[in-house]
Amino acid sequence: MTETGAPLVVVENVQKHYGDFQALTDIDLTVNKGEVVVVIGPSGSGKSTLCRTINRLETITSGEISIDGNPLPAEGKGLAKLRADVGMVFQSFNLFAHLTILENVTLGPIKVRGLKKADADKEGMALLERVGVAEQASKLPAQLSGGQQQRVAIARALAMNPKVMLFDEPTSALDPEMINEVLDVMVGLAKDGMTMIVVTHEMGFARKAANRVVFMADGKIVEEATPEEFFTNPKSDRAKDFLSKLLTH
Repeated sequence: MTETGAPLVVVENVQKHYGDFQALTDIDLTVNKGEVVVVIGPSGSGKSTLCRTINRLETITSGEISIDGNPLPAEGKGLAKLRADVGMVFQSFNLFAHLTILENVTLGPIKVRGLKKADADKEGMALLERVGVAEQASKLPAQLSGGQQQRVAIARALAMNPKVMLFDEPTSALDPEMINEVLDVMVGLAKDGMTMIVVTHEMGFARKAANRVVFMADGKIVEEATPEEFFTNPKSDRAKDFLSKLLTH
């Protein structure tokens, strides 16, 4: 495992309400530079909501979230700038259907970071090479498999040179044989020292790549541990119950 550094993402006492429903309760989480944190838990436990609050796709009711020492602004230019530091990969690939694979990857760097097209293309091709789809660069998203599209989505997020990558169930929409090709790219990123927060059902990835597992239930963080500790010796009844259901299926 790479040595982890100073706090990069700090979530303090975050609450999130939808009307009367409390989706997140008293969330405190610190993710250090170079750390891979995997967030797991039953459906409806608040995992995706937490992930989406970290780049303000979801607003929070109270509390504070900061990225690299800067509190997340509610809106405006400051938010756009901070968002550029936070790469996001969703369940659905959200690629622009009318743009080629390479154009999908270079759009952000050209528009947001002001990179020249030639430079953006060069960097974009290197990233497509890194995720194993360079030969698809001139195709449209619809011509690629789901696994390939998700790898392009990862390259697109990396193209902005983010400080942290958020993954919200990146493999849940994929066929089983495509899941590993995406997880392999993610394991590679983890080995290269990318700071990552990953919401996933893939326990193999959690065991292999995570520095820490965060287990959520009912909008709260119930338990945090190393993968080894969590999977072999969960402390809470909720985690024991969750794991026993996983292991019997």
